Amino acid sequence: MLIHSFEYKKIVSTEDVAKIFQEILRVEDVIDQDKEHLWVMGLTVSKLIKYIELVSLGSLTETLSHPREIFRFAIMQSVDSIIAVHNHPGGDVSPSIPDINMMNRIKEAGKILGIHLIDSIIVKDDRYYSFLDNNLLK
Repeated sequence: MLIHSFEYKKIVSTEDVAKIFQEILRVEDVIDQDKEHLWVMGLTVSKLIKYIELVSLGSLTETLSHPREIFRFAIMQSVDSIIAVHNHPGGDVSPSIPDINMMNRIKEAGKILGIHLIDSIIVKDDRYYSFLDNNLLK
């Protein structure tokens, strides 16, 4: 599912990204708000949003994905970089070991494809956690 309302907005900060996805979660059906989501934001060279795609909608505690799903649309849209965003319905925005492992896989796949993983962000209500801001993406 593609989300079009934010196309061509320039990304300046991690907070910009977090606010966009917190808003997307707020307008979702209440039943889906309690499920883990994984989105990918594709960006142009000048950091304009080219697309936002919901890659996976999971359960209360996890969502399944593979780098091929994460980069499928990025390749078709010829983006320069991506930001991966997911939520933690339980409320704690700290990354789990599986979160860290998955982001490392995505980063390595992006290196091969020439599409940079700029950040991975975990969102919940008015809180967020940025892998970039916390030096987990080097």
